Amino acid sequence: MAEILYDTIPSLDLADFTSGDPQKRKKFVDELGTAYHNIGFVAIRNHYLTDELSSRLYAAIKKFYALPDAVKQKYEIPGLAGQRGYIGKGKEHAKGRNTGDLKEFYHVGQEVTDPHDPVKHEYPDNVWPAEVPEMKEIGLEVYRRLEQTGVQMLRAIALYLGLEERYFDRKVKFGNSILRPIHYFPIENPDAVPADAVRAAEHGDINLITLLMGASADGLQVLRRDGKWIPITALPEQLVVNVGDMLERLTNKKLKSTIHRVVNPPREAMNTPRYSIPFFMHPRSEMSLAALPACVDAQHPKLWDDITAGDFLNQRLREIGLKK
Repeated sequence: MAEILYDTIPSLDLADFTSGDPQKRKKFVDELGTAYHNIGFVAIRNHYLTDELSSRLYAAIKKFYALPDAVKQKYEIPGLAGQRGYIGKGKEHAKGRNTGDLKEFYHVGQEVTDPHDPVKHEYPDNVWPAEVPEMKEIGLEVYRRLEQTGVQMLRAIALYLGLEERYFDRKVKFGNSILRPIHYFPIENPDAVPADAVRAAEHGDINLITLLMGASADGLQVLRRDGKWIPITALPEQLVVNVGDMLERLTNKKLKSTIHRVVNPPREAMNTPRYSIPFFMHPRSEMSLAALPACVDAQHPKLWDDITAGDFLNQRLREIGLKK
């Protein structure tokens, strides 16, 4: 496949895939696969999240992050490796770095409704701030809508890879997915933070795919294959959906988990906040990330050893400082 260097990420209409029209579906699958092979990012419209729900969640998280640090820290639960509740300022760093990112965030995880599903015992209960009671209802509804969108995206990806359309369905049902409202907090004195500190240092996401709601400000950049950084903004009514390291590994790099970052604003604007809400779509921990046979041949030898999604996640959580 000829390499394409995008100046902006492609924008696709999920309604083309869900319409039932064979030609529209095929066009969507082909364009999605081409984009994920070349840059690993697309923008998606006509997904299942409404702007109204998005606005309500942003309002709730802004209310939470306006609370005093001492109040927020009540929801930072020792022993959970940051998998639920609040994670304080500078606690996470990119793989290969020691300087913490200039952010704080909150994790909402899977709510397993089937008491007989063995995966229920793998996940800790969600943690909800008493000071922002509306966050629970809105957060869980946004979680469900983004998960529903992610399932459709994975169905299109499965078809592109020559798999049965619902290949991923059971693997992500009650998967270890995370909704992460992030606050890139204002810096009143830029000289008081480490010189190499940034809002989010360059990294690849751990999971299968990430679905990103529109952020409150610019700053997200994606590293193109020729070394150029491309700015990305999630427009109203669109989600940015990118390939994560697990999917790259499963497809032996046929689909690319592209390095991205959130850069600091100009020095005079460092005292302004930025909010962002990604949804990290994970499979169940027992899913094998062994390269799909169709993605391995003489020209594309197998790049990684076999590993399960759960073991890979634990390995990466240690690398980014959330797990000891």
